[in-house]
Amino acid sequence: MSDTSPAMSALPPWARVLDTDEFHPRGRLTAQAALGPRTWFRVGGPAELLFQPASAEDLAQVLRRLPLEVPVLALGACSNVIVRDGGVDGLVIRLARGFSTITRDGDGLIAGAACLDMTVAEHAAEAGLAGLEFLAGIPGSIGGAVAMNAGAYGSDMATVLDWVEVVTRDGRLLRLPAASLDFGYRHATLPAHAIVVRARLNGIEAPPAVIRQRIEEIRAAREAAQPVRARTGGSTFRNPAPDESDRKAWELIDAAGCRGLREGGAQISEKHCNFMLNAGDACAGDLERLGETVRRRVHDHTGVTLRWEIKRIGRPVTNGECA
Repeated sequence: MSDTSPAMSALPPWARVLDTDEFHPRGRLTAQAALGPRTWFRVGGPAELLFQPASAEDLAQVLRRLPLEVPVLALGACSNVIVRDGGVDGLVIRLARGFSTITRDGDGLIAGAACLDMTVAEHAAEAGLAGLEFLAGIPGSIGGAVAMNAGAYGSDMATVLDWVEVVTRDGRLLRLPAASLDFGYRHATLPAHAIVVRARLNGIEAPPAVIRQRIEEIRAAREAAQPVRARTGGSTFRNPAPDESDRKAWELIDAAGCRGLREGGAQISEKHCNFMLNAGDACAGDLERLGETVRRRVHDHTGVTLRWEIKRIGRPVTNGECA
């Protein structure tokens, strides 16, 4: 029995093939689903259609039926995302319960794409597997961590990934070795529009108490340096390449006088100025305009062009103001 929530009349015309007499997805379809409350910034417009698949096969079947011209976007924990105020066209996929299993596999862990990075680090400690402690310092989920080669505290996904399973846009389930992903700084080369569903992470056997101590050290360092209890999206900009600048993004932002800078309800953190905050009543437009102001000031002051690390998705509202 389908767990499809809207009536057929509520679905966009292109989505009618996803819920017919012959086919019902096991997951949940929701038309005009609010995305803002699902993001860490708590801003943004709705998804034209949100699909929360029950399994990788459920996801594959839907993608096989979906017309190829319909845009598809996968969201994870939404920790490093600004959803623009006009919302997101097409099908938005949110992996949840069916993708949150973590199992021991010899000297590693197999984790679903929806597993929070911190949860994986904690499971590794319980299993006595070292090398994954850095995940305790990354706000997000494993699927996103693979897709952007997330890293912190001296390590990254390229260092620990063995293989990843993805569902392609045409509905094929593939297992890819880590060596095929051509990892770079905050980048992995996946098949176009592929969605990560599962990954195997390598570990090294070590005493659980030692691993837990390292996780606590990372937690404490993050708490001391970052506004972890605020409505934020993690690091806003990538650190420049060494040939561009020997200073980190936050140092350039600080030097340009942007610490504490505001735009509407958005603010650059006083605690760590590579973090933007929703100070309480920001919209997505406020956040994006603030980020662009920072980029302009940094370029004017230092000649360095900062690159966004936070993903900005969807449509801005037509007048450029808050919705």
